[in-house]
Amino acid sequence: ATAVIPNNPSRSKKYEFDTALYKERHLIECCFAKLNQFRRVATRYEKTARNYAAMVTIAAIVMWLR
Repeated sequence: ATAVIPNNPSRSKKYEFDTALYKERHLIECCFAKLNQFRRVATRYEKTARNYAAMVTIAAIVMWLR
């Protein structure tokens, strides 16, 4: 596994991380945070995986249209 998050400034042993990969990870984490603002997606009201995937798709479309 490679480190993706930056070091804590007070850490004694520093390790290198990939900044480009960190930017992509941050983008995905922000997308999940925005998806969780949709109550129906965050609380998983849907019983089946198919219906849940459909709700995530609808939420993603609404986010994209904004």
